[in-house]
Amino acid sequence: MHRMSQHSLPDAMTTSARPRDADATRRALLDAARTLFARDGYDATTVRAVARLAGVNQALLFRYFGNKEGLFAAAVREPAMDVLTSGPRSELLDRVLLAVLEPVGDPQAFLAVLRGTASTHVKHQLRDELEAAYTAALADLVDTDDRADAEARAQLLLAWLLGIAVVRSTHGLRTRLTPQQSLPHLRRAAQALLHG
Repeated sequence: MHRMSQHSLPDAMTTSARPRDADATRRALLDAARTLFARDGYDATTVRAVARLAGVNQALLFRYFGNKEGLFAAAVREPAMDVLTSGPRSELLDRVLLAVLEPVGDPQAFLAVLRGTASTHVKHQLRDELEAAYTAALADLVDTDDRADAEARAQLLLAWLLGIAVVRSTHGLRTRLTPQQSLPHLRRAAQALLHG
């Protein structure tokens, strides 16, 4: 009996025999989507191109995200929400500031929002969801019993940070300071907005 090694199997056979890792597939789709949405914009990005770049079947994209709008929302939402949840509350302000100063890789998620032309409903819903989550998290850092004041301060901080992010990503503004060197300066300004 002739025994065939795995290395001699045709690609189609090895692909189907390989166990599927749902988390890895989902991550690959999200990474591919962020790359293409940032580079090409929402309208020019096809689900077929995302699946091809991720190296998976297009049907998996629909299984995990439902449709292109669901993929876009997840591609933007997940890294933004990770900033809020990826560490202790005492480090939240620094995480938010560093997300503006030092986006993971290229600022793909942010550029996807700027360039995305997903349906107005999806964009507004996503913007409102992220704004509410960031406002609530940052307002919780304000030491006051006046929730409306705390939320107003958090929204001012968000507006300021959005301005910094827009200038950095669209105009390539560079400073001589590294993100870590810039952090104490931005932290003082942010604390003045939140507590001043």
